Amino acid sequence: MRQFFISTHGTMASGIKEAIRILLGNAKNVTVFDAYINQDRVEDHVEAWLQKVSEGDQAIMLSDLYGGSVNQILYRYLEHENTMLVAGVSLALVLELVSASEQPLTSEDLDQLIEQSRNAMVQCRLEKDEVQQEEFF
Repeated sequence: MRQFFISTHGTMASGIKEAIRILLGNAKNVTVFDAYINQDRVEDHVEAWLQKVSEGDQAIMLSDLYGGSVNQILYRYLEHENTMLVAGVSLALVLELVSASEQPLTSEDLDQLIEQSRNAMVQCRLEKDEVQQEEFF
């Protein structure tokens, strides 16, 4: 089974978990930690999470900013077996990961899902035809 640990600066991680609950239902394999909103340490929470990850599970950690303090802390835990880390987490990526099949993800699979989530980020523009229709009414 896949186990997820999402940690971000502030409450973004909790917001992602709430969005998962709304869109996919309660995901018991997703643990979040909102860093720097109190005195709790990222290390304490990731270590507690890793203790609950079973030997055959795949552990996927996600952080908000590549090179940020949360990402740097999570990076230290990549030595654990079956552990991956993604920086620059987005809701599109998390939804893909959480809803993907239960087969273990390869590094290539994860790269493909990251690329798909990048493609989900687009600038929305008002088309001229839409403006003319709005002006008509």
